[in-house]
Amino acid sequence: MATSYMTEEGYKKLSEEINFLETVKRPEISRQIAEARDKGDLSENAEYDAAKEAQGLLEAKIAQLKDVFANARVIDESKLGTDVVQILNKVKIRNTKNNQTMEYTLVSETEANLKEGKMSINTPIGKGLLGKKVGDIIEVTVPSGIMTFEIMNISL
Repeated sequence: MATSYMTEEGYKKLSEEINFLETVKRPEISRQIAEARDKGDLSENAEYDAAKEAQGLLEAKIAQLKDVFANARVIDESKLGTDVVQILNKVKIRNTKNNQTMEYTLVSETEANLKEGKMSINTPIGKGLLGKKVGDIIEVTVPSGIMTFEIMNISL
Protein backbone atom coordinates (compact mmCIF):
# COMPACT_ATOMS: atom_id res chain seq x y z
CA MET A 1 0.00 0.00 0.00
CA ALA A 2 1.33 3.41 -0.93
CA THR A 3 1.80 6.19 1.56
CA SER A 4 -1.36 8.24 1.96
CA TYR A 5 -0.84 11.86 2.92
CA MET A 6 -3.62 13.46 4.91
CA THR A 7 -4.51 16.33 7.16
CA GLU A 8 -4.61 15.99 10.93
CA GLU A 9 -8.43 16.18 10.64
CA GLY A 10 -8.56 13.38 8.04
CA TYR A 11 -6.26 11.20 10.15
CA LYS A 12 -8.48 11.72 13.20
CA LYS A 13 -11.66 10.90 11.22
CA LEU A 14 -10.09 7.70 9.88
CA SER A 15 -9.10 6.65 13.40
CA GLU A 16 -12.64 7.34 14.66
CA GLU A 17 -14.19 5.33 11.81
CA ILE A 18 -11.98 2.31 12.53
CA ASN A 19 -12.83 2.55 16.24
CA PHE A 20 -16.58 2.75 15.48
CA LEU A 21 -16.46 -0.26 13.15
CA GLU A 22 -14.51 -2.32 15.69
CA THR A 23 -16.38 -1.35 18.86
CA VAL A 24 -19.95 -0.88 17.57
CA LYS A 25 -20.48 -2.59 14.22
CA ARG A 26 -18.40 -5.73 14.90
CA PRO A 27 -20.28 -6.64 18.15
CA GLU A 28 -23.59 -5.81 16.42
CA ILE A 29 -22.91 -8.32 13.63
CA SER A 30 -21.67 -10.91 16.13
CA ARG A 31 -25.03 -10.57 17.95
CA GLN A 32 -26.92 -11.04 14.65
CA ILE A 33 -24.93 -14.21 13.94
CA ALA A 34 -25.59 -15.56 17.44
CA GLU A 35 -29.33 -14.81 17.16
CA ALA A 36 -29.53 -16.48 13.75
CA ARG A 37 -27.58 -19.50 15.05
CA ASP A 38 -30.05 -19.83 17.94
CA LYS A 39 -32.89 -20.24 15.43
CA GLY A 40 -31.69 -23.70 14.50
CA ASP A 41 -30.81 -25.29 11.15
CA LEU A 42 -28.02 -23.17 9.62
CA SER A 43 -28.25 -24.82 6.19
CA GLU A 44 -31.55 -23.05 5.43
CA ASN A 45 -31.07 -19.95 7.55
CA ALA A 46 -30.93 -16.86 5.31
CA GLU A 47 -30.46 -14.56 8.31
CA TYR A 48 -27.34 -16.46 9.32
CA ASP A 49 -25.94 -16.36 5.77
CA ALA A 50 -26.64 -12.62 5.50
CA ALA A 51 -25.03 -11.91 8.87
CA LYS A 52 -21.93 -13.97 8.00
CA GLU A 53 -21.63 -12.12 4.66
CA ALA A 54 -21.99 -8.76 6.44
CA GLN A 55 -19.29 -9.87 8.88
CA GLY A 56 -16.94 -10.71 6.01
CA LEU A 57 -17.54 -7.34 4.34
CA LEU A 58 -17.03 -5.49 7.63
CA GLU A 59 -13.76 -7.29 8.37
CA ALA A 60 -12.51 -6.52 4.85
CA LYS A 61 -13.38 -2.84 5.30
CA ILE A 62 -11.67 -2.70 8.70
CA ALA A 63 -8.54 -4.32 7.24
CA GLN A 64 -8.49 -1.88 4.31
CA LEU A 65 -8.93 1.18 6.58
CA LYS A 66 -6.24 -0.09 8.97
CA ASP A 67 -3.89 -0.47 6.00
CA VAL A 68 -4.53 3.14 4.96
CA PHE A 69 -4.10 4.24 8.59
CA ALA A 70 -0.81 2.34 8.95
CA ASN A 71 0.58 3.99 5.82
CA ALA A 72 -0.81 7.46 6.53
CA ARG A 73 1.47 10.44 6.95
CA VAL A 74 0.07 13.59 8.51
CA ILE A 75 1.09 16.69 6.60
CA ASP A 76 2.78 19.47 8.54
CA GLU A 77 0.58 22.32 7.35
CA SER A 78 3.00 24.92 8.72
CA LYS A 79 5.52 23.93 6.04
CA LEU A 80 3.17 24.45 3.11
CA GLY A 81 3.78 27.25 0.64
CA THR A 82 1.98 28.75 -2.33
CA ASP A 83 4.83 29.24 -4.82
CA VAL A 84 3.87 26.00 -6.62
CA VAL A 85 0.77 23.83 -6.35
CA GLN A 86 1.04 21.12 -3.69
CA ILE A 87 -1.27 19.05 -1.54
CA LEU A 88 -3.59 21.11 0.70
CA ASN A 89 -3.31 24.18 -1.53
CA LYS A 90 -6.50 25.84 -2.67
CA VAL A 91 -6.13 26.34 -6.41
CA LYS A 92 -8.29 28.58 -8.59
CA ILE A 93 -8.24 27.46 -12.21
CA ARG A 94 -9.89 28.75 -15.38
CA ASN A 95 -11.07 26.50 -18.19
CA THR A 96 -9.55 28.21 -21.25
CA LYS A 97 -12.32 26.96 -23.57
CA ASN A 98 -15.35 28.32 -21.72
CA ASN A 99 -13.69 30.78 -19.27
CA GLN A 100 -15.37 29.03 -16.33
CA THR A 101 -13.38 29.30 -13.10
CA MET A 102 -13.31 26.68 -10.38
CA GLU A 103 -11.59 26.45 -7.04
CA TYR A 104 -10.45 23.21 -5.43
CA THR A 105 -8.42 22.23 -2.42
CA LEU A 106 -6.06 19.39 -3.33
CA VAL A 107 -6.23 16.59 -0.79
CA SER A 108 -5.36 12.90 -0.43
CA GLU A 109 -7.61 10.34 -2.08
CA THR A 110 -9.12 9.37 1.27
CA GLU A 111 -10.25 12.95 1.96
CA ALA A 112 -11.53 13.84 -1.53
CA ASN A 113 -15.09 15.17 -1.73
CA LEU A 114 -15.97 17.28 -4.78
CA LYS A 115 -19.18 18.56 -3.12
CA GLU A 116 -16.90 20.22 -0.54
CA GLY A 117 -14.46 21.39 -3.22
CA LYS A 118 -11.83 18.81 -2.19
CA MET A 119 -10.14 17.17 -5.18
CA SER A 120 -7.80 14.20 -4.91
CA ILE A 121 -4.21 14.76 -6.01
CA ASN A 122 -4.60 11.42 -7.82
CA THR A 123 -7.21 12.66 -10.31
CA PRO A 124 -6.02 13.70 -13.78
CA ILE A 125 -6.60 17.40 -12.96
CA GLY A 126 -4.98 17.04 -9.52
CA LYS A 127 -1.90 15.38 -11.01
CA GLY A 128 -1.71 18.04 -13.73
CA LEU A 129 -1.77 20.87 -11.18
CA LEU A 130 0.95 19.57 -8.84
CA GLY A 131 4.20 21.53 -9.11
CA LYS A 132 2.73 24.24 -11.39
CA LYS A 133 2.74 28.02 -10.76
CA VAL A 134 0.25 30.86 -11.12
CA GLY A 135 -0.09 31.71 -14.81
CA ASP A 136 0.88 28.21 -16.00
CA ILE A 137 -1.35 26.60 -18.62
CA ILE A 138 -1.89 22.88 -18.18
CA GLU A 139 -3.43 20.32 -20.51
CA VAL A 140 -5.18 17.46 -18.79
CA THR A 141 -6.42 14.27 -20.44
CA VAL A 142 -9.81 13.39 -19.01
CA PRO A 143 -12.29 10.72 -20.17
CA SER A 144 -14.03 13.26 -22.42
CA GLY A 145 -10.79 14.42 -24.08
CA ILE A 146 -8.20 17.09 -23.35
CA MET A 147 -9.03 20.06 -21.13
CA THR A 148 -6.86 23.15 -20.82
CA PHE A 149 -6.68 25.18 -17.62
CA GLU A 150 -4.86 28.30 -16.51
CA ILE A 151 -3.79 28.50 -12.89
CA MET A 152 -5.23 31.76 -11.57
CA ASN A 153 -4.34 31.58 -7.87
CA ILE A 154 -2.72 29.35 -5.25
CA SER A 155 -3.54 29.82 -1.58
CA LEU A 156 -3.67 27.95 1.72
